[in-house]
Amino acid sequence: MSEPSALVFVVDEHPSARPGLERLLRAAGHRVESFSSAREFLERPEHDGPRCLVLDVRMPGQSGLDLHDRLVASGRDIPVIFITGHADVPMAVRVMKAGAIDFLSKPFDDAELLGAASQALDRDRKRWASRRRFAADAP
Repeated sequence: MSEPSALVFVVDEHPSARPGLERLLRAAGHRVESFSSAREFLERPEHDGPRCLVLDVRMPGQSGLDLHDRLVASGRDIPVIFITGHADVPMAVRVMKAGAIDFLSKPFDDAELLGAASQALDRDRKRWASRRRFAADAP
């Protein structure tokens, strides 16, 4: 069975930020879907293939940190790259301890985000391939 194409999700409530992130990621060859809220992202059916999440920390309603906690608690193992314009050390430590791939302060260098996305997708490709091998070996 061939691997479905990888998908990068972007969750950022800023309508001016999402298109720029989408363009950058698409220009690097990634498939991208973006959402304006955690709720909107959670309503999307889960992608059966390699994926990662670029997630803004501060959003109205459910924050990026809340969404990450919810994903972890529900067992949805998706690599997350946090982005924020309001970084502090305790926040960075919290997300990294919770398993985030990276924590980038806005404005960040495009290469930093692209490198983090590549690392996240590589990690998830390995997880996805392992899950598929396990399913194929099951009686």
